[in-house]
Amino acid sequence: MAPDPDEELVRRIGAGDEAAMRALVARKLPRLLALARRMLGDAAEAEDVAQETFVRIWRHAAGWRTERARFDTWVHRVALNLCYDRLRRRREWTSEDMPEIVDGAHTEAQQHEDDSLRVERALKAIAPRQREAIVLTYYQTMSNAEAAAVMDVSTDALESLLARGRRSLQTILMGDEKDG
Repeated sequence: MAPDPDEELVRRIGAGDEAAMRALVARKLPRLLALARRMLGDAAEAEDVAQETFVRIWRHAAGWRTERARFDTWVHRVALNLCYDRLRRRREWTSEDMPEIVDGAHTEAQQHEDDSLRVERALKAIAPRQREAIVLTYYQTMSNAEAAAVMDVSTDALESLLARGRRSLQTILMGDEKDG
């Protein structure tokens, strides 16, 4: 197994090195924010999840061991667990929570934004494990093996989740087009 690129920083963080923690935050923050934003659909909650993830890194870095998992795998699992905690606490959204869609001419930028919102809504609507697989693979650009390790499933199980997730997204998005 290749050496973990974060191992030295984590060792220093475990010894209380604040500069190492700042370096790790700079290295991991953009990806953790993107992951949490896509899982939760809320920028403020994503920031809270990222912050709590870094607090846990600071508290538990001394206990992390390279033999158990790559550090990046562990960090993504922590962030995903925090996302799921927040999702469990949310009440089910209703149609009243959805923004009103107003007809009118769209610029290309508005159309791209509308498409992005449609995809975000569709991602929220699919099964959580399917969403997790899609976010890790397509948005976090993890390999299937890496995403499977984060999710603690086999590569075959991950590929099955991806296939079902893509079908679910396609069904939702195609339904949107017919309705619009």
